[in-house]
Amino acid sequence: MSERRDEPSEVLDSPTGWVAGHVRRYVESDGARGHIWYGKPTLLLTTRGRRSGVLRRTGLIYGEDAGNYVVVGSNGGSDRHPHWYLNALAEPRVRVQVAAESFDAVAREAEGEERDRLWEAMAVIFPQYLSYRKQTDRRMPVVVLEPRRSAGQ
Repeated sequence: MSERRDEPSEVLDSPTGWVAGHVRRYVESDGARGHIWYGKPTLLLTTRGRRSGVLRRTGLIYGEDAGNYVVVGSNGGSDRHPHWYLNALAEPRVRVQVAAESFDAVAREAEGEERDRLWEAMAVIFPQYLSYRKQTDRRMPVVVLEPRRSAGQ
């Protein structure tokens, strides 16, 4: 995720207490603590705030598909989309950390058959998504994070 000189470079972690604690353990241990959370794989996603321009980081359960990472904008079954998703729509260039590896990526929303296939795969990884889906009329977005690794990686 490229930085512009006129924007802050400090990263703010999720304001949700337990998420911030998870992110802190993940960062402090370089992914050794936190990558696997209650048996589920998690990554850290950093987006740029669509209004503030501030870098914001959160932890998300993920799946993998053809070299990409897949996350769901469940927001715990809330009727509102999560801020990270809205930020990624506004600025799809994001930063991802999976275990000890950090890289730039481009976020895009899966649609059609791809979305259906990835939704099913994510519901296997985290069945709670099926319960969340029943709590809201909102269609939970499935987001694909496409790594942008340099030629030397």
